[in-house]
Amino acid sequence: MEFEPKILGIACNWCTYTGADLAGTTRVQYPHNVRVARVMCSSRVNPAFIFRAFQLGADGVLIGGCEPGDCHYSTGNYYARRRLAITRKILEFAGLEPKRFRVEWISASDGIKFAEVVKEFTEEIRALGPQTRFKVKRDIET
Repeated sequence: MEFEPKILGIACNWCTYTGADLAGTTRVQYPHNVRVARVMCSSRVNPAFIFRAFQLGADGVLIGGCEPGDCHYSTGNYYARRRLAITRKILEFAGLEPKRFRVEWISASDGIKFAEVVKEFTEEIRALGPQTRFKVKRDIET
């Protein structure tokens, strides 16, 4: 039986989530492995969300936000970019493979890019295998 990764996607309401919705309505095929949680802006992603996802058994975390300069809240994605870069360094310091955490800027009209990113990220995580480094409680409900 092939390993099926569990991936948490945290998406900006105005761009990435809308792009994911567009991918679905235009019937662009992508793996079902990503469970998407919507936040109003990528700057609202607390690093604790990411750490907790890995503790609960996520094999990868994908953060999506508006293209730089296109944020609905003007500068939110610039704050997110800085915060998520620091979060990446903390995860690497703690021993997590860097490829398990990914940040992408996807516009609302780019459903195809969303599907491509999900496909690519799912394949990368599948190649890495299950994440066991931080898993402490239980698997994410499927």
